[in-house]
Amino acid sequence: MKEDIRFPIVYTKESKISAQDVLMLYKDMLLGRSFEDMCAQMYYRGKMFGFVHLYNGQEAVSSGVIKALTEEDYVCSTYRDHVHALSKGVPAKEIMAELFGKETGCSKGRGGSMHIFSSKHNFLGGFAFIGEGIPVATGAAFQSIYSKQVLKSKSKVQVTACFFGDGTSNNGQFFECLNMAVLWKLPIIFVVENNQWAIGMAHHRSASTPEIYKKAEVFGLPGIEVDGMDVLAMRKVSLEAVERARNGEGPTLIEALTYRFRGHSLADPDELRSRDEKEAWIARDPIKRLHKYIISNKIATERDLVMTDNEVKQIVKDSVDFAVSSPEPQIKDLHKYLFAQGTEI
Repeated sequence: MKEDIRFPIVYTKESKISAQDVLMLYKDMLLGRSFEDMCAQMYYRGKMFGFVHLYNGQEAVSSGVIKALTEEDYVCSTYRDHVHALSKGVPAKEIMAELFGKETGCSKGRGGSMHIFSSKHNFLGGFAFIGEGIPVATGAAFQSIYSKQVLKSKSKVQVTACFFGDGTSNNGQFFECLNMAVLWKLPIIFVVENNQWAIGMAHHRSASTPEIYKKAEVFGLPGIEVDGMDVLAMRKVSLEAVERARNGEGPTLIEALTYRFRGHSLADPDELRSRDEKEAWIARDPIKRLHKYIISNKIATERDLVMTDNEVKQIVKDSVDFAVSSPEPQIKDLHKYLFAQGTEI
C-alpha cells in the first residue's frame, strides 16, 4: 500500500439505528452494485454506447447521504450518476432504458449515462463536466429558502445534496458556491466523494491541501471528514447535516474518503493505479462490511441476506428485459424535448 493513501482518522458509528434502516441501507447498496455490474456486462455486449462511469466501491456514500433525505429533497449528481438516481428512488428499469437509449428511459433516451434526470424524484441530473452541478444545486437550495421566506410556503425546507469528486474541489464553482451558500445560509450539503483519483491524476498530486474538508473553514461552514466505506458513519454525519440545513443553520461540507473499484470509465484500462492500492481499498468493501455488521449483531440471518440478494438481482434482470423490449426514439421526435411541452416553436 502506498504511504500517501489517506484513510480517515476517526471511524464514526451511528449509535441508534433500527434494524429496518440497516437492512434498507444494505439492500440499497446491493442494488447499486448489482446494477453497475450489469451495466458493465451490457456495455461490453454493445448494448450501451459512449462513456459509462461506474460507481462500484462508493455505494456507502450514495446510500448514507441520500437515504437520510426525504422524497421532497433534491439530489444533484455527476457523470457517475446511476447509483445516486437509484438511491433517490428512480426506478432501475427507467435508468437502464436510458442507458440503452430507449424512449422509456428517465430522460427519454436523450441523455444517456451521464445525464440521468427525474423531475418526479427531484433528481436534478448527472453532468458531463466536472463542477457543472454545483451551481445548479446551489440554485435549488436558494429556491427552497425563497419559497419558505418570501413565498411563505408551509412545507418544510427542502434540502439539497450536491455530489462531486475530489478533482472538482480545485474548480472555481466549488469555492464560489461554498461562499454563496454560507452568506445566504442555504440548506445544502456539499458531498465530496474523494475516491483518490481524478481520471488519471492522483488527488495528493493535484491539491496543495489534500484534506478537502479543511477548505470549509475559510468560508465558515462545518467541514467533516468521514469514512466513505462505512455506510453507518455516512448516515450519521448526513442526518446531522440534513437537520442543520433544515433548521436554517446553513450548509455543510462532507469529505467522504472512498474508492472506485473499476477504472474511471469502462473505456479506461485502469493501468495507473497500483495493485497494492486497489487491494487495500477493496479489503474495505462497504457492502461486505455492512454484511458482517448485520450478521455479528444478529440483525438478519445469512438466509435473509441471500433472499435480499436474489430480490435485487431480479430487479436488475427485469430492468434489462424492460430496456431491451422498449422502443427506440423516433426520428420525427428529434426536437420533441428541446422545449417545454405545449410550447410552439
